[in-house]
Amino acid sequence: MRYWLMKSEPDEFSITDLQNRANQTEGWDGVRNYQARNFMRDGMSEGDLAFFYHSNTKVPGVVGIMRISREGYPDDTAFDPKDPHYDPKSDPDKPRWYRVDVTFERELARVIPLSEIKDHAEALDGLPLVRKGNRLSVMPIDKPHWDFILDMEHAETE
Repeated sequence: MRYWLMKSEPDEFSITDLQNRANQTEGWDGVRNYQARNFMRDGMSEGDLAFFYHSNTKVPGVVGIMRISREGYPDDTAFDPKDPHYDPKSDPDKPRWYRVDVTFERELARVIPLSEIKDHAEALDGLPLVRKGNRLSVMPIDKPHWDFILDMEHAETE
């Protein structure tokens, strides 16, 4: 099993939106970064777990956990000229972009803010999320980092 962090702007798609979907499952589409695409296409397996991270919001941070419920498959939003994620260079016969299906597991007891995660940069050394300049929307998380962040869920905050 591998662990991941996947970012979404809550105005676009939130943990609540995922929870309210049929079977609490949705395709994670619209990723238009090659490295993030490669993680989804080549690295994710059914059963892997991912942190749901709300980005571009007043308090960005980890808000929940989801499970990868379908491995990478072509992202058909790239083929639809009416979709905001349309890519005229993507071809259904040779797709450029991929997505995975994710299924809601649970909300965290509290948001674990990015600022708090950064306060533990030493313990989370190597975590892509705290690396300066990293803006990837999909990234792998090492098991010790996953466990550390989960332990933060119930930690006393100042």
